[in-house]
Amino acid sequence: MTAAASHSNLIERLPEVRGELTANAPMAPLTWFRVGGPAEVLFRPADTEDLAAFLAGCPEDVPVTVIGVGSNLLVRDGGVKGVVIRLGKPFMTIEAEGEFVRAGTAALDVAVARAAQQAGIAGLEFYRGIPGTIGGALRMNGGSYGSETRDVLVEAKAVSRKGEIVTLSNADMHYSYRHCGVPDDLIFVEALYRGHAGDRDAIAARMEEITSSREASQPIRSRTGGSTFKNPEGKKSWQLIDAAGCRGLVRGGAQVSEQHCNFLINTGEATAADLEGLGEDVRARVKETSGVTLEWEIRRIGTPLKEAA
Repeated sequence: MTAAASHSNLIERLPEVRGELTANAPMAPLTWFRVGGPAEVLFRPADTEDLAAFLAGCPEDVPVTVIGVGSNLLVRDGGVKGVVIRLGKPFMTIEAEGEFVRAGTAALDVAVARAAQQAGIAGLEFYRGIPGTIGGALRMNGGSYGSETRDVLVEAKAVSRKGEIVTLSNADMHYSYRHCGVPDDLIFVEALYRGHAGDRDAIAARMEEITSSREASQPIRSRTGGSTFKNPEGKKSWQLIDAAGCRGLVRGGAQVSEQHCNFLINTGEATAADLEGLGEDVRARVKETSGVTLEWEIRRIGTPLKEAA
C-alpha cells in the first residue's frame, strides 16, 4: 500500500466533520522551526461541538495529537501518524469584563495580555513574554518574568478523547513548574482568568519592559522553538549549557544560539534530526560537566525519517 493510499484510507475511517480534514498535510509551515514531515491527516474543527463529535466518533486505534501555533514544537522528519488537530480562528475569541478574561485556546498569549491591558486588568502582563497560544500555556503552566498560568487561571474547558466536554478548576490542573497534571488526551478549548483592577498605562509600561527584555536577550527573529530545556531546580539551564561550552555549537543546519544558549536555531537548512540531535549533544555535555540531566521543554512529536520509511 502506498503512503497516499494509507492517508486516503484513514480519512475514510474518520467521522464526517463541519471543519476541514486534509490528508498528508505539511507540518513544517505550521512550526516556528520550519522543519518536520507531514501529518497523516490534519483536522481543523469548526467549533467545540465539531471537535467533540469528531473525537467521539474517531476510532480508538487512531492516534490523535493536538498542536498550537508551533512556537515550542519540534515535528520529527518522518511526520506524525494518525490525526493532528489544530485549533484555528473559531478558538481565538477573547472577552474581558470586570476582573475576568475569557479566551479561546488558539488565541495568542500576547493577544490575551493586550486585551487585559486595554480592559484595565492587571496580572496577565507576563503573557506578553510567551510566544505561543493559550492552549500551550494551559498544558505547560506557561510563565515568564516571575508569573505563571496557575497564578491567574480560574478554570479551563476541555474535550476528552471520548468527546466529553469538561470543566477543570485551577486545582484540577495539578500544576507544577512547566507541567500540568491532567490527562494528555484532554484538548483545551477555553480558559477563564482572573486578574485585578490596574492602571492601563502602568500595565502597558510593564508589557513594554517585557518586550524590550525579550528582544535584548533572546533570538526571537530566528527560526527557533523558544526555551529548549526546563530550568533544573535552583539552576538556570543557559548557565549550565554555557559552562559546558555549548554556546554556538553546530550540528548540520542547527545551532545553539550565540545570544541565548538555551535556544536552538534552524540556520536555514536544518532537519528535525539536526535540531533534536544537537539538543541531545547539549544534554550529554551538560551531564558530563555538571552532573545535571536537562529535561526538554520543547515538545517533540512524530517519528524519525528512518522509522517512517
